[in-house]
Amino acid sequence: MEIIVKPGRTEWSGLLKRPQIDNSVIVPRVNEILNAVKTEGDEALRRFAKQFDNCEISDLKVTDEEIAEAEKNITPELADAIKKAAENIRKFHSAQEYKGIEVNIASGIKCIQKSVPIQTVGIYIPGGTAPLFSTVLMLAIPAKIAGCPEVVMCTPTNKEGKIAPAILYAAKLCGVTEIFKTGGAQAIGAMAYGTESIPKTEKIFGPGNQYVTVAKQQVSLINTAIDMPAGPSEVMVLADKTANPSFVAADLLSQAEHGADSQSILVTDSEEFAKAVDIEVTQQLTYLSRKNLAEKSVAHSRLIVLSGRDEIIEMANLYAAEHLIVSMDNPWKIADKITSAGSVFIGNYTPESAGDYASGTNHTLPTNGWATAYSGVNLDSFNKKITYQEITREGLEKLAPVIDTMAVTEVLDAHANAVRIRLK
Repeated sequence: MEIIVKPGRTEWSGLLKRPQIDNSVIVPRVNEILNAVKTEGDEALRRFAKQFDNCEISDLKVTDEEIAEAEKNITPELADAIKKAAENIRKFHSAQEYKGIEVNIASGIKCIQKSVPIQTVGIYIPGGTAPLFSTVLMLAIPAKIAGCPEVVMCTPTNKEGKIAPAILYAAKLCGVTEIFKTGGAQAIGAMAYGTESIPKTEKIFGPGNQYVTVAKQQVSLINTAIDMPAGPSEVMVLADKTANPSFVAADLLSQAEHGADSQSILVTDSEEFAKAVDIEVTQQLTYLSRKNLAEKSVAHSRLIVLSGRDEIIEMANLYAAEHLIVSMDNPWKIADKITSAGSVFIGNYTPESAGDYASGTNHTLPTNGWATAYSGVNLDSFNKKITYQEITREGLEKLAPVIDTMAVTEVLDAHANAVRIRLK
């Protein structure tokens, strides 16, 4: 990996630049796919399955028999692991439950805020080179805790038209309402517009490749809400000499193996430590089953050496990483100064993979710098807040002068009259 020692601040933005997506090619193609799904429905989904996944699909909806068959193909060890991870995720997200507020502003003026679940949510689960059954847990569990009545899931099949058994097992465990065999941008279109088989959803969640990402952004412009803008996965590790080079290298590679467009960055105050990590990365790469993908990611990842902790914190907040690992002396003193990150991992024994799978936090996080303004998926993501107000005649008499003065000043006479007519 490239080692950059004490770059000037004018160089920082260039060093932290993410791999670029060429939207000039992707956006027109995605729009073609979305329009086909909107106009042709199920027929377009079957055609795209044959074109992109090389499989024939007659019935898009997964049957109970297919789910039962998948359960038989899950090892007891995997089933137990999924159940334990689900328990931790459920525990953490249940603690986020919003109780609502009721405030008596003054005598006769009461304001209330309640949380109401989104009625129909769609979750997209990648199923290509790495079927992400863990994402089923991360999305379906909080959706059910929030009380969403319908949880619709779309995921691609293999060439035989089958979905990975672990994905179906996790979906049943988490209470997914309906499962459909379709992937890519076309799946996003199906959940945004609805087809003969797939219901239209009100909000779409989940990660995906560049086409899925662009499709989510496109449908969010006019039709359906999405969880957040997203892009390729990324990690930034903040480390000093108290960290273990082999641990840090493993964390960098755990992101690199996601795909060629993933990015891993180490920021440290020691050139010696950076060199040790570089050696470890080279050695550990040789053992990875996804070595070819990881190598492509490593090619545009880097090791950056800065002058001290203040600069390290400044760079971390500038980058706004999806995953931020703090492996430094007194890590909480660093973490408490982080203002932009999707999820923060504290100390030498908190790998990013813990959050990806089983610690309890959510792994659906903002990428590409969006952590400056967006949160990762949480229980609130599946709710909407509705406010209520109840005012008596006494309360309205108190508010009337304020409303009247403001309405008249804005030249909105009907607003003022709506108050005056009640108090005549």
